[in-house]
Amino acid sequence: MKLLSFILLLFVAAMQYPLWFGKASWLRVWQVDQEVIAARAENVQLQNRNNKLEAEVNDLKQGLEAIEERARSDLGMIKEGEILFQIVRNTPQKSAP
Repeated sequence: MKLLSFILLLFVAAMQYPLWFGKASWLRVWQVDQEVIAARAENVQLQNRNNKLEAEVNDLKQGLEAIEERARSDLGMIKEGEILFQIVRNTPQKSAP
């Protein structure tokens, strides 16, 4: 009887092995689940970035204010008759030894 119990115990252990250590083990399922969660979070960030870029493209296609704002900030352009005041801050320079 003890031999039969031991054989059955070995059989149950052999059936459990793939569940815990095999190719589709619980650990692997948990790792893949964590990868899916990380990928979804990255997708949300990329989707938000894409939405912002799409809104900016639409604004540039439709409105002149956006083009004017880009010309002012990126290129430093001013309108005719405007006066530009540029504030330059002095930063202390290190003296050479």
